[in-house]
This record gives sequence, C-alpha cells and structure tokens, in this order.
Amino acid sequence: MGRGRGSGGARGWDESDVRVRPGKGSRPRTKRRPTHDDAAAAMVVTVDRGRWGCVLLDDGPGHTAGTRVVTMRARELGRTPIVVGDHVGVVGDLSGTRDTLARIVRVDDRSTVLRRTADDSDPYERVVVANAQHLLIVVAVADPPPRAGFVARALVAAYTGGLEPVLCLTKGDLDDPSVFAAEFAALDIPVLTVGVDDDLDALHEVVDGRISALIGHSGVGKSTLVNRLVPDADRATGRVSGVGKGRHTSTQSVALELEGGGWVVDTPGIRSFGLAHISPDDVVAAFSDLEEIAEDCPRGCTHQGPPADPECAFDAISDPAVHRRALAVRELLGALQSNDPWLFGVDQD
Repeated sequence: MGRGRGSGGARGWDESDVRVRPGKGSRPRTKRRPTHDDAAAAMVVTVDRGRWGCVLLDDGPGHTAGTRVVTMRARELGRTPIVVGDHVGVVGDLSGTRDTLARIVRVDDRSTVLRRTADDSDPYERVVVANAQHLLIVVAVADPPPRAGFVARALVAAYTGGLEPVLCLTKGDLDDPSVFAAEFAALDIPVLTVGVDDDLDALHEVVDGRISALIGHSGVGKSTLVNRLVPDADRATGRVSGVGKGRHTSTQSVALELEGGGWVVDTPGIRSFGLAHISPDDVVAAFSDLEEIAEDCPRGCTHQGPPADPECAFDAISDPAVHRRALAVRELLGALQSNDPWLFGVDQD
C-alpha cells in the first residue's frame, strides 16, 4: 500500500534535553572518558527507579548470552533516557549473581520508537518502548465498547515511530469483530481475533522471533492475552524485575520472553496518550504515496479537506483505493486534533 516509515519530523522535548550544571564536588577531573570497546551487548527488559534489568545478547569473556544482569546508568551518560527495548553496552560484573551491579555505558541508536506525551499540551515526549517491530493494539469489541479514537491515536504513534500496527480484537463472542475492524480497512492493518476462545497461532506468527509492544484500555483483556502468550508472565515479571529497588509495578513497562523466541513488551500504567510531538505532516510521511501527493498541497495544509483546507490535494485523487486510504488518514488526523480524555486516555489493566 506504499507505506514507508515515518520520519518523525521535528522532535519535541524529552528527558535528554534537560541539562543540569554539576556542583563543584561532582565536576569530572578530566574530560577523557574510557571508550568501553569491550562493553557487552544487552537489551533492557525492565526499568525501576534508577536500575535497569538487562539481558546479555552475546557470549563473551566471563559472560553468557541470556544472562540477566542488574545495571545502573554510567555517569558519563548524564540524563540520557534508557527505556525497555533499548540496546545498550554494559560493563562490570556480568555474572548475573544476586546483589551484583553492572553499568550501562552506551545506548545504541533506536530503529523504532513508541512515543507519547502526558497530554496534547505537554511539550515533553516520553519514549515508551524502543526497537519494537510491532505495536499490538488490544481492543474489546464489547464490554467495554471499542474506542475508535484511541485506536486512531495508537496508529498515529505506530506509523510515525516506525512500528507496524496490528489490531488485536478480544471478546468476539459478545459482538461481531468485523464491524469494528471495517472502520480501519482502508489502512490495510492486520486484524486478529485473540479472545480467550480463539487460538493464537496467527498472533504467534507475528510476534515470535520479534519484539512487540502491547497497549490497551482496562478491561479489554490485555493482561489475559499477555498471560496466554507468556504462561509464566507473573513469575517472569518478578524475576527480571529484581533490580534491587523493588518489583515491577503498574507504572513501568516490562519485556517478557516468548517460548518461540522474541519478546512482548507489556506497557501498563499509561494513563494518557498525548501526541503533542506529532504534526499532520509526520502522519502523512508514514505513507509514501500520500506524502508524494501532499507535495501539491498549499503551504500549511493540514490535509483535513474543506472547509479548513479547500485546496488539499487529497480531494483530487482519482484512484479509488488511494482515495479511500487518504480519507482514512484524514480520520487519523482528526483524532490528532482531539484531546477528549474519555476517548483517548489509556487506563491500562
């Protein structure tokens, strides 16, 4: 369908933009820093109050791939944000022995990011998950009723962050899932039924061997789905979150390893899904064919169509399939302009 990865546009502010002048007692004695060429590659799987749980990715001198280690952030990284899914370099005690502590000395470039802001007026963006290939948007078709606005916002975050969205519908025994899925048909999004009575073979084809993030409102069955994907999820959460300062809580994301390989990142505790850092052009840029068409729009066009944008090039599209997709993208842009908390707040289970 001609969809490419969104560029993200001009970035908003995030935690790494804060600068604090060190006191005299904390100023470094020298500007020279070790290169840490021997740092072991690892992935962050938990974050808990200044400690990061990491899984080593490769074998090396004195350490083994798959070992889980507790780490702190090296001073030279300053306030560099480190989130679940980040690939990092770690040094120090990599044995994974209880009460040992290693250091994160490098954060690698991210291939994708799932970002949000606290609300649509907040200038500071938060990276929720890094390097995930898929965003699984879990929605119940009834009880509670599905919220198309929330799905639209999640799709915007996925497209602009470079993730492939997958719509996962639960409670199909209460209503016909195809009715709600039809609202997003023009975007060609994979739609899977993942209720308690549905098999998960199709979902495993998507997530096994990859990193996938899950989001969903309270009561939609997200936790049930996580427990079906990772049968020992509760025990695994406690194991990977033993980072010396408490257990995983509903305010933090956690990556859980799949038996078939890969990881699912549960993202509880997100109370809102602000998109203050995203512009209409960022959304359009996620669709390569529409981005090219938008070049014929007048300057400042928000692609909403009449009366706001009477000369939007989307209205001159002759190909029916492309036109339907352009109208679907307009719906996403409409969700971007609304900040109704009932429609878009993410009250996780």
